[in-house]
Amino acid sequence: MLGFLFSERECRELDYVLRKELDEMLFDLNDKKIDPDIKTAIENRYKIIFRMYARLASPKEISRYARNRMYR
Repeated sequence: MLGFLFSERECRELDYVLRKELDEMLFDLNDKKIDPDIKTAIENRYKIIFRMYARLASPKEISRYARNRMYR
């Protein structure tokens, strides 16, 4: 496990970058043309990025990106 010390501005920037990445992955997961194997890889990456985002965001913001486990 690594620890980082971020300034307030760096935290806001990291928050922004993670939100944009989550938005892109959600868009890709809703695309019917993407291969199921690729979607599985995106889902796995989404879980990791979401856990990172959950450490910075408020519960209200987190709920925007929470996905149903029965999704598919």
